[in-house]
Amino acid sequence: MSDIQNNPQIIEDQESSIDFGKIFKDLLRHKRLYFIVLPVAFVLAAIYALSLPNFYSCTVKLSPEMSGSKGSSGLASLASSFGVSLGSGGAGTEALFPTLYPDLMNSVDFKTSLFPVKVTREEDNKTFTYYDYLMNEQKTPWWSRTMKGFFSLFGSNKEKHDIKKVDPFRLTMEQSNIVKAINQNVVCDVDKKTMVITINVTDQDPVICATMADTVKTRLQNFITDYRTSKARVDLEYNKKICAETKARYEKARRRYAEFADANQDIILESVRQKQVDLENEMQLQYNAYTQVASQLLAAEAKVQEETPAFTTLQSATVPVLKAGPKRAQMCLIFVFLAFLGTTAWILYKEDDLKPLLGLS
Repeated sequence: MSDIQNNPQIIEDQESSIDFGKIFKDLLRHKRLYFIVLPVAFVLAAIYALSLPNFYSCTVKLSPEMSGSKGSSGLASLASSFGVSLGSGGAGTEALFPTLYPDLMNSVDFKTSLFPVKVTREEDNKTFTYYDYLMNEQKTPWWSRTMKGFFSLFGSNKEKHDIKKVDPFRLTMEQSNIVKAINQNVVCDVDKKTMVITINVTDQDPVICATMADTVKTRLQNFITDYRTSKARVDLEYNKKICAETKARYEKARRRYAEFADANQDIILESVRQKQVDLENEMQLQYNAYTQVASQLLAAEAKVQEETPAFTTLQSATVPVLKAGPKRAQMCLIFVFLAFLGTTAWILYKEDDLKPLLGLS
């Protein structure tokens, strides 16, 4: 007995022991509080959940062609047949790697490019621009409408902005809010192992949801194609210009030679024959330059085709049949559970049962 009294560890364990029987009795003593709090929490949760508008989700999956594909070697061989080397440094040096596509889609330039997209609402077949739809046609909870109406009493009248005059460098407050809404509605993700691009679009209308998912996919493909082929297309335009100029010089030299030869058919003077030889040589030089530039033009066209990426659509956009949310039953259960935990904690605090549970002396 003296050992127990002299051992502070045993005394501390006895003082900090948890009396579960007392805790259970304390909770039962306040059971009426549960009957009041839990139904109220359920009703409030139901009001909150029913006030939230339904939304739908559409997912599109793409598999992009990676650099260094087998097809590029064939185009390089075709170009080499014209005496032009495309080089092998392009393989594996793609600057816009698929893991950067989400950052690309989050850019202001990409988001503002979606403003003028035409969308049609399912319930009344009305057509809007995506900008006007997000600005004026979104359903909101009643408390959001109340707060918006209240603050509008103290705010100045907002000017209407034409979406044709969008300046990504300097957005208006209204345009910035639409960009934030698109950031929440349009999400892009890339699997780092398989490099599969997943585009997920959420919206309150199922048809608009699928429309925007397909539009975003197309815009992303076009942007990547333009980026990948930008230098090759610049080279192609330059080769077209040079080819046209070289062809014009060749045709001019050919006309001069033909006109001189026709006008001096019966003349056998050596000076005339020498002039004809000079014109013929000039025509041949211009012809050789033209054929060389024409071969370079064909190689430039092959280079554009080589740099054009291919995309395999693994999952196309489809109008969703079932709503993605809100999950009202789950919300109600979470509200009721949190109310139960809060009520239990308050009872334990009131009955001074928290100290043993928290290990406090």
